[in-house]
Amino acid sequence: MSEHLARAVVWQRTEAPVFVLAALVDGAWWVLRLNGFPDHPPYTLFVTGAVVGDMTDLRTTAPAWDLDVAARPAVTEDERAELLAPLHGLGPYGSEKGRPCDGDWCCAGRVGA
Repeated sequence: MSEHLARAVVWQRTEAPVFVLAALVDGAWWVLRLNGFPDHPPYTLFVTGAVVGDMTDLRTTAPAWDLDVAARPAVTEDERAELLAPLHGLGPYGSEKGRPCDGDWCCAGRVGA
């Protein structure tokens, strides 16, 4: 995961409720899922639908990432459909490992994208 954290990445809002940020890096969609904190790490990074790892403080962990998403437009509807397609069913924390969270205090209310 360290090679992902060291990259200069410009993020955009997706306007999706769970997969909140995305960046197109070398033709691959990088997507951050917002998890049910504090029961789980705040974010999980996916690249083209494959989980890379969980993250806590993005600005400290990945200082090269440009997270100033308010300064740029969100992804287009077509881009959003493309980046979310491989993430179908991976909204709940743990679903990427076949054990989706179903607790009352974590991500049960935010299933899907």
